Amino acid sequence: MKIFILCLFLLTGTIAKAQNTEDYIAEHVGYAQELMRDHKILASLILAVAIHESASGNSRIAQHLNNHFGVKGPNNNDEIRSSYRDYLNADESYSHFVEIMETRSPFNNLFAKYDQYDYKGWARGIQRSGYAHSRSWASQVIALVKKYELYQYDERPEGYEEPIYVSPVYHRKKRSTKTTKGYTVKAGDNLSVIAKKKGTTVKAIMKKNGLKKANLKPGQKIKL
Repeated sequence: MKIFILCLFLLTGTIAKAQNTEDYIAEHVGYAQELMRDHKILASLILAVAIHESASGNSRIAQHLNNHFGVKGPNNNDEIRSSYRDYLNADESYSHFVEIMETRSPFNNLFAKYDQYDYKGWARGIQRSGYAHSRSWASQVIALVKKYELYQYDERPEGYEEPIYVSPVYHRKKRSTKTTKGYTVKAGDNLSVIAKKKGTTVKAIMKKNGLKKANLKPGQKIKL
């Protein structure tokens, strides 16, 4: 009986096998390249972002909302409650991602900043422009491009050389070893006596401690 039910589910499509990334790429690479040719944005980048945001089409929002890029907005779906917008199909989601890049600031500034084959620059630029909050987002997208060799779909000109990005070097500031000397006022002390003892002046002590009067009390702590 259980075998019969399982077969029935498989025939009706109720149980869907998770799609692997290679199959996902094969399914969507053609449209990604069309968008690349029309809008000058890399097919490798489009695919890598979609793979990352939709778990290769296996995420709930990809399955139920055809949302492959994690774009938020209203939806009319009754199957799941979600803050993500829905699309008629995956192609519409792909097109909307490119539209966001072209029409919304600061993403649209990236077209002038990076060439159309520089997927690393684009990934970092999209992250810096606020597309994702994760600090590792761009690195993960770049890693997907490399892992699946998605750059092969970018129709790069022969002899194209990827820009070299040097990681910024951060120098730690040295902590100051200078410490402020303190003195506890004793009975019989006055500013003149303390200044003479410590090799400074009454005026300097008063200024450092914000004193308006020269009166001191035993046990009072002052800076020198």
